[in-house]
Amino acid sequence: MQGVGFFSAIIIGILAGWIAEKVMSRSHGLFTNLIVGLIGAFIGPAVLRIFNLVPVEGGFWPSLVVSTVGAIIFLFILGLFRRRS
Repeated sequence: MQGVGFFSAIIIGILAGWIAEKVMSRSHGLFTNLIVGLIGAFIGPAVLRIFNLVPVEGGFWPSLVVSTVGAIIFLFILGLFRRRS
């Protein structure tokens, strides 16, 4: 999450985790949403680079979108592992 401050990164993480939670029909708490959103902030840009897409630099809304996509991917992969157990 380049171009945003510390508190904005926390807000983006919480929002991205919450949106991913709703999209994936899960039920988490605030802290879990923050963790999922922050992990999504690392996964999102990595996925963009894999597909040779240039991550949008900075700002609240672009960071939120990329983090949300990453969080959804993270919850999807996590769900694959939980079903196998």
